[in-house]
Amino acid sequence: MLDSGKEDAAANHVDRKLIPGQSSRLKRQIEFILEVDKLKHVLRQTILLDRSRRENSAEHSWHVALLVLLLAEHSKETDIDLFHVMKMLVIHDLVEIDAGDTYCYDDQGRQDQHQREEIAADRIFGLLPADQVAEFRVLWDEFEKRETAESRFANALDRVQPFLHNYFTDGQTWQENNINSRQVHARMRPVKAGAPDLWHYVNTLIDDAVKKGILAE
Repeated sequence: MLDSGKEDAAANHVDRKLIPGQSSRLKRQIEFILEVDKLKHVLRQTILLDRSRRENSAEHSWHVALLVLLLAEHSKETDIDLFHVMKMLVIHDLVEIDAGDTYCYDDQGRQDQHQREEIAADRIFGLLPADQVAEFRVLWDEFEKRETAESRFANALDRVQPFLHNYFTDGQTWQENNINSRQVHARMRPVKAGAPDLWHYVNTLIDDAVKKGILAE
């Protein structure tokens, strides 16, 4: 169930020749800044808490980055680089500009998700100067691999944010997609590795959601 909510990327490509003046390096950086504005048009399955519309990926990135500051004390590892965590979270969804958002419970769409997102990462990060291309790609790969304390905490928060939206909108998206508690438990398991306190809280809310009938058992 892919949903990019975006216009054709080629039709909206920013022509570097049209960016006025300055150095070649700055031109590349400005082109990147203009290009990633498209993330604001990528719609997610998550709905806003007031249920007025679906969240876009730029809003998700901002919200989950804020969680780093708010929930840092709940990281499993106490000696982590929070700025590093935040950098991963603000860049990891940029690939959705090309690859679209893949619903986390869409097994068919997830089969080639990583391949699509790697191609997108090559193009989008490739707009930057060479040193920043390398830096952004390393951050994106680190998030995907979940091998460092920072990436595990980043992944935990990335799972918690939409989960809270699901619970506090009375399971609207869960019900629309026939999701059950076993699927939610499996999806949220990375939270345990990055933030055990939050994992306990998540399980409490899952049990409560089942009791309330807003999440199928």
